[in-house]
Amino acid sequence: MRDGAVSQTERRVRPSRNFTIKGQTNSMKFSGTDTYIATEDLMVAVNASIALERPLLIKGEPGTGKTILAHEIARALNKPLFEWHIKSTTKAQHGLYEYDAVKRLRDSQLGDERVHDIANYIVRGKLWEAFAMDEKPVLLIDEIDKADIEFPNDLLLELDRMEFYVYETQETVKARQRPIVIITSNNEKELPDAFLRRCFFHYIRFPERETMEQIVEVHHPGLKKSLLREALNAFFKIRDVPGLKKKPSTSELIDWIKLLVVEDIPPEALRSGDMKTIIPPLHGALLKNEQDVHAFERLVFMAKRSQN
Repeated sequence: MRDGAVSQTERRVRPSRNFTIKGQTNSMKFSGTDTYIATEDLMVAVNASIALERPLLIKGEPGTGKTILAHEIARALNKPLFEWHIKSTTKAQHGLYEYDAVKRLRDSQLGDERVHDIANYIVRGKLWEAFAMDEKPVLLIDEIDKADIEFPNDLLLELDRMEFYVYETQETVKARQRPIVIITSNNEKELPDAFLRRCFFHYIRFPERETMEQIVEVHHPGLKKSLLREALNAFFKIRDVPGLKKKPSTSELIDWIKLLVVEDIPPEALRSGDMKTIIPPLHGALLKNEQDVHAFERLVFMAKRSQN
């Protein structure tokens, strides 16, 4: 899973509303998978993006399943997946192609015949690989907000026209099949308006308790109901602590419950009444920095003083 954790998975919790756009076949409609819990709103957003042939821009708290969504769409629709994970140094050109001038110079010094064809030194990027597919692929552009502010604008033309020009070989590369484009953002920086206009937007809200129970069931089938109940009580109580720098996410809840099971922690140790005066066991799976640990410890200390 992305970011070193099990991402939130989402499965249908109620029948999807009848959402069909002319030209969209049932085989191209996403309705979740057996391991991905998709809310009705999320299914509508995915299918609208596919029907409109616009990129789907997904935002939400870290650990709420933004990245894994593209994987599940590809699996559900039986489509190939191309992943472009963005870093702070990533440029839009990297997704199109790169010209390896150093390798060509080295080959020329060695007398390699390949130097006479510059195409031998063009390295395809993820967009080019997706454009070259004979069947419609899924293209993930992950954490677009990590890159420079100009990065999204530099992709406007390519995402609109689904083509780009290769100056070294003087050829235009066009998509054989328009990819299903999934773009994720953690809201680290604002995206340009011109870019946003070209996307269908969906914000993955933090799941409510009912949905969270189904998510946990996917990862920990057969979990004792008493342990699940007390674990969720403790988890949501921690998320409600004021001033937390980073609230625990779905993926961290999944990890925490796994540890509770491995360590055979009884439900009694997580009772909501006790949470006012004790720090939950194995809290390091939920609270990931000293500031939040201290905030929770102060809350517990104040609760204990008020009871004395």
